[in-house]
Amino acid sequence: MLCELLTLKKRLGIAEADVVDDDLLTSFINALSGRLAKECNRTFDYSATATYDFRADEFNVVVDRYPIVTVTSFSLKETETDGWVVQTTPDYLINETRSIIELSSPLGNSRQLGRVTFAGGYVLPGGTVGAGQTALPSELAQACVEQCSYWYQRRNELGLTSVGGTSGSIGNPDKPLALLPQVMAVVRKYERWRN
Repeated sequence: MLCELLTLKKRLGIAEADVVDDDLLTSFINALSGRLAKECNRTFDYSATATYDFRADEFNVVVDRYPIVTVTSFSLKETETDGWVVQTTPDYLINETRSIIELSSPLGNSRQLGRVTFAGGYVLPGGTVGAGQTALPSELAQACVEQCSYWYQRRNELGLTSVGGTSGSIGNPDKPLALLPQVMAVVRKYERWRN
């Protein structure tokens, strides 16, 4: 989760001991965390054993979880029968932005799959940042708090497109809930583009 429940409750002025809406608030945090990952085309949370698959003829591997801390291994797959075969680690470079693994030569050809196993991503709020790891940027955590606060404060209006007459409100379930402009400004800074 991109923010902690207690932080969101403090922002909303809800006492820590008041647990009436904890499930609702947690569902907002989970929904928004997933939405922001999708908006940014990446996975935010840290994993020591993340894997990323790519076409084996690529020189630049644009992983979905970064910053990259370490690379553990590379594997190659030509058929389902043979499965993944660990390769001798090729020469590689983690570029300056720590978001792309640059190979000196491709692992294989375009008809094969490559896989890299690596440690990367952000340590989410509430976690302990270890050596070489990076905490989730505070502006992302705060954007999550602000958006969830907005949803909570307007929870009875979510999904409404209009209100009229004696028939009540009309909802539009196909339209995703809009993100606040200040949240979108932060999200755009963390978007991940792939080739």
